[in-house]
Amino acid sequence: MTPIPVTVIRHPKERVAKCSLRTLHGREGFTFLRASHGMRFDATGHLLLAVDAPPLTIEDRGHPILLLDSTWRHLAALMRCVTGTPIRRSIPGGVRTAYPRQSRIFEDPEAGLASIEALYLCKRILGEDDESLLDGYHWKDTFLAQFRGDARENIEA
Repeated sequence: MTPIPVTVIRHPKERVAKCSLRTLHGREGFTFLRASHGMRFDATGHLLLAVDAPPLTIEDRGHPILLLDSTWRHLAALMRCVTGTPIRRSIPGGVRTAYPRQSRIFEDPEAGLASIEALYLCKRILGEDDESLLDGYHWKDTFLAQFRGDARENIEA
């Protein structure tokens, strides 16, 4: 099976060294773009993950994934480079992030996940269960244990 294509647009202030997706650079099926002033990306037909969208289901299979990689604080600015009509979807509820949040100036959404966590679950829901996506993610074991204990029934493909 051909991997689901993924485009990642990273906010210019997002530090690659701290990015949960950094180990996926160079992997087949992944395109990484760095947002810049005036950049536009036509996301028509792409699945765009958003916490306030309808839940993703297996019926969404067949569409490429667009992932916006930034802190929650900068997400609205990053969204301005997205044009067209993406298919907005969320990860079904009940999954908690393993990433230790540290923002002192901006409150993260309760349903928010690290980019790599959201990507893994998105692909799993779409029928591509590949735990190797999480290789190199420092909190992989914690995340998978929480997922298996808390919300697996919401995510099963």
